[in-house]
Parts: sequence; C-alpha cells; structure tokens
Amino acid sequence: MPNNNNKIYDKNKIVIGIVIFLIISLFPIWYNHFKNVPAPDPLLTEKAKIAKECVLPKVLMKTEHMQLLNSWRDSVVRDGKRLYTNSQGKVFDMSLSNGCLDCHSNKKDFCDRCHNYASVRPYCFDCHIDNPKEKK
Repeated sequence: MPNNNNKIYDKNKIVIGIVIFLIISLFPIWYNHFKNVPAPDPLLTEKAKIAKECVLPKVLMKTEHMQLLNSWRDSVVRDGKRLYTNSQGKVFDMSLSNGCLDCHSNKKDFCDRCHNYASVRPYCFDCHIDNPKEKK
C-alpha cells in the first residue's frame, strides 16, 4: 500500500535555502534604496549665466542633449550643415568643441558631475578636447 504521508524531509534546510536565496536576490534593491542620492546640479560658467538660455530649454537639455549632439554630428558630417536654429530663431554653431564648450568650458564641474552620477561614459570626448579655447 502506498504511503500517503506528505511529510517534508529536511524542511529546515529548504527554509534556510529559501531565506538565503531571498536575501541574495533582494540585496541590490535594499542596497540602492538606502544609497539614494539626489542628482547633482551642474555648475554654470559666468558666460552661461549671462546667456541665460541654451540651445533648447533646460528640461530638454538635461534629457535629450545626447540625441541633439548626435543629430548635429550627422547634419555636419553628412549634409555639411553647420548652423542650428532653435525654436526662438537663435542661431548656434553645431559644434561641441566650439559651441557647447564655449559656454560650458568647465567640463569637470558641468558635464562630468552628471555623467559620473549616472555612470555613463559618453564617447564625445574621445575625439573632442575638453577646452579647445585654452589648448591653442
């Protein structure tokens, strides 16, 4: 006759294994929850403070600057177009080195603060020197 006794053997080992699994799998969530740090504010240069505006509104520049730089690169390289006109009709040179870094020459305090916080390594500065005006 079959044994209908549904007793679990080594129940303690199974419970301990489940607890260890939950601790290991949930550790990244707990660790990041207590490590939450607010995003840094990039420091503006005096020239950027005087200009009071960028190519796009601040909210868009924070989230979409890489897409803007990629589209500028494509326009300059593929189409030979070097000037960008924003929605207010202001014209900008489509150049990271001679455009963006003209106002934001403090790469360490402007670009690197947010890029380090977000753990991103953009490839812009593989080719573009940090401060072209000072390197001459």
